[in-house]
Amino acid sequence: MLDKLILFPYYLTLKTRHWLYNKGIIYKTHPCDVPTICIGNITVGGTGKTPHTEMVLKTLLESNDWAYKNIAVLSRGHKRKSRGFQQVTLDGSARFFGDEPLQIKKNFPVATVAVDRNRIEGCDFLLHPDKLTTSRRGKACRDKALPPSDLILLDDAFQYRALRSYYNIVLVDYNRPVYKDRLLPLGHLRDLPERIEVADVIIVTKCPAYLEDWEKAGLAKSLGIKNFSLETCTGENRRGKRQTILFTAIRYQELKPVYECGDSRYIYSQKLILFSGIAKDTPMRRFLSDKYKIVKRFSFADHHKYNSMDIRKIAAAARENPTAVVVTTEKDSQRLLDYKKMPEWLQKRMFMIPIAVDFIDEREKGIFNSALMSALKAFPQGYE
Repeated sequence: MLDKLILFPYYLTLKTRHWLYNKGIIYKTHPCDVPTICIGNITVGGTGKTPHTEMVLKTLLESNDWAYKNIAVLSRGHKRKSRGFQQVTLDGSARFFGDEPLQIKKNFPVATVAVDRNRIEGCDFLLHPDKLTTSRRGKACRDKALPPSDLILLDDAFQYRALRSYYNIVLVDYNRPVYKDRLLPLGHLRDLPERIEVADVIIVTKCPAYLEDWEKAGLAKSLGIKNFSLETCTGENRRGKRQTILFTAIRYQELKPVYECGDSRYIYSQKLILFSGIAKDTPMRRFLSDKYKIVKRFSFADHHKYNSMDIRKIAAAARENPTAVVVTTEKDSQRLLDYKKMPEWLQKRMFMIPIAVDFIDEREKGIFNSALMSALKAFPQGYE
């Protein structure tokens, strides 16, 4: 009872906000003139938005319909120091653009990647780049050379109700079931659980490599989906909306050097020093411990900006273990590059572990591709 009293003000605020947006009272929602695909969640961090955004982007770039179109990714650019609309460039810094947008740009140089806290204005600049030279706010953009976008991926914009996404992909962590969680500050939910009913596709992330059919059906039921079909991976929510539910797992890739001078011989070491600034490093630790003995681990806050004290701690551990490879995440590596005083001997031993996401069933990948492409072909029919 006490927890319900504590959470009631936040619950009421969220409920009222969504009601006002749904009714168009005070708050208005605005569509975009091109298809927008939102990849988001209802929890605080840790569901894998960035690798799933990259997965969707890769799917589009490999498709017959979108491979030759101008695809953009728009992010808020969490904890960046710049303001307004900025186009992410390959030679830029995580400090200026944010670590995740910079990572996406480096992995997909052909795509336009931009950051803007105001998603409506950000989409407008992506559609009409000429406004970057004529509008007062656009003039702050450092690199104004970008093509008009034909499609925009919205990274972590599910709570940005002012912009009406055309297609919503909502991520749910397998290890943190929504139905067992609570609203902030007592839980991890930053939005109402019922908001997943808006999703066109629900993806249960961070699953084991294999799930039995009964487990998939049980997860669908726990998310409020009835009449779930294992054949089509679809079911109906309580409002009668048909939703697709799919399941993905993290795939860790081979270690890659953070710096150009990285010495690949360290990859074959038996010892490892691990550090990261992410929401949860448990899956990564479990994966690496199969191959390495983790002799030292440093855990920092999500999106942590590394300073000289942090590097001294890591360097001390590296000196104590002269043969150990030093490993961090791909996202952390973007922020590390902002630290300009990294000792060269430590640069040679520093590696990142990239991650990707795959559907645990190859058939599900086909279902996702088909559902996404069919929805995009239907634009703008039925879109209001």
